[in-house]
Amino acid sequence: MAEHIESPANGPENDAARLSRRARDRRTPAQRPRSTVPATSSSTPRGVARAVPPKKGPSRVAKPLRSLVVLSMVGGLVATVALPAFAAGAAKTDEAPVTVQQMAVDDAQTFVAASDANASELTRESYAATTAEEIEKKKAEEAAAERARAAAAAAAAAAAAASRSSAPVNIAMTSPGSGEVRWPILNFTKGRGLWDSGYHQGVDLLASCGTPLYAAAGGVVKVSQESYGGYGVAVTIDHVLGGQRVNTLYGHMTYGSRQVSVGQTVSAGQLIGFVGSTGSSTACHLHFEVHINGSVVDPWAWLQSNAG
Repeated sequence: MAEHIESPANGPENDAARLSRRARDRRTPAQRPRSTVPATSSSTPRGVARAVPPKKGPSRVAKPLRSLVVLSMVGGLVATVALPAFAAGAAKTDEAPVTVQQMAVDDAQTFVAASDANASELTRESYAATTAEEIEKKKAEEAAAERARAAAAAAAAAAAAASRSSAPVNIAMTSPGSGEVRWPILNFTKGRGLWDSGYHQGVDLLASCGTPLYAAAGGVVKVSQESYGGYGVAVTIDHVLGGQRVNTLYGHMTYGSRQVSVGQTVSAGQLIGFVGSTGSSTACHLHFEVHINGSVVDPWAWLQSNAG
């Protein structure tokens, strides 16, 4: 038979035990650490949960207040924009109501044309379009024309200066003599000869600028140019003398002084131009050359032997 022992825990509590338990229960919460979630007391009967106080959230009054402030700000902006236009429209109390668009049209800038202005219709023929290439071509043509005008003016000025330096000049005069060959210049000083001082194919006959020059023999003008290489202003004439083809050259003439043109027939001693210093020249003189059957000959010796 089992021994039955009465446990004090199962018996009724006396007054002293209840008082001591109450005192212990009041001291225990002060000694326990605080926690966000309250723990279940060991003294709470099993199956019974202790009530947890509700958490405090944000005030429910703050949200309506914030919405009210935002709406007030929007209303203020609308009033700021609308009141000037409303005031401008309300100022015209004596006139008929107008819209904002009509007010804008009334205040817009206007343009008044002269009474004699006429309307004209544009057609394709009234304007033209050009490309960049056409513009550049036009500019090049204008530049070339300007250079030609400047060259012509310079030539005219040089010719005027030559005529003044050689005045009086009788352009109809001819070189004296009666022979088939004549001296191309009168009153000169002999300068460099053939092959003197390097490559020199003629003879230099020194004279003042503007001194008349003559055809050494009758023939046909082959060259007559304002710029003929290093010869500057030059003339060449083809002759037939003694059954031979002879060509004479007259270089460094004055600008604008040429009296003959290509293809022109000239006679011995005829005036063809005036002494100058154009091209590769440093002083006024005539550079005279003679070619027989395409070969260079000494022009000084040829003149001395044939001119008369």
